[in-house]
Amino acid sequence: MQRLSYYLGSPVDLAGTISPTASPIAGNAIGIIAINLIYPKLPGNVANATTFAFPVDYEVIDLEIEQLFEADLRAVEQIVEAARKLEARGVRAIVGACGYFANFQHQVQAAVNIPVVMSSLAQLPLISVSLRVDQKVAVLVADIKGATPALLENVNAKSNNVIFVDIGSLPEFHAIRYGETSLDNGALQRALIRRTQEVVKDHPEIGAILLECSDLPPYAASIQASIGLPVFDFITLINWLHQSLCQQPYYGYL
Repeated sequence: MQRLSYYLGSPVDLAGTISPTASPIAGNAIGIIAINLIYPKLPGNVANATTFAFPVDYEVIDLEIEQLFEADLRAVEQIVEAARKLEARGVRAIVGACGYFANFQHQVQAAVNIPVVMSSLAQLPLISVSLRVDQKVAVLVADIKGATPALLENVNAKSNNVIFVDIGSLPEFHAIRYGETSLDNGALQRALIRRTQEVVKDHPEIGAILLECSDLPPYAASIQASIGLPVFDFITLINWLHQSLCQQPYYGYL
């Protein structure tokens, strides 16, 4: 059943007759599939619910992160089942909490009846439209081996204007990459800034940055301050998607 929603924006609305939703839960427009990994998840991380100015719903699955990086087809059943559970709880769009969920975009898309945008990489076509034809997008990725043209094809993106930047090998990123219990956040921020500054210096044709990893949005503002370019990430994607699902009327002066 397609879930309907409507905006209750005034005492008059609340005083009227209100119909039930098609789910036991209401207001959870965005559903997020996350891997069961334990490490510090700062505000800004997709797996930290305080990141968002609206409610989100999570479904956690027990997979190895390498299964996402390697497009392991044995992961499909769990990922699809998670999507179906979120749909049954009333979410109206589904995203993944790792850019490499792009490897499973088509399978999830075919399994549910609501919009599916599994990866931050899905923004690449729109970012490319915004740039000059001679400009490129630097994509900071957690696993350089899995960053292939095939990964991009799953989100209708092309590799000819993409520069993949390896951040997974940074020692400061290992706490996230390998699920360690403590994170030197300042050191990681400085390392990401250095890596981004280096690639922008080496490739002056870069016109925008995309952070593939769902752990990187906490550093988006400092990265942008250091290079002065547009920075896209999972949060720009999720905010865009949420607004399309939960439009509110506008009020003001003429």
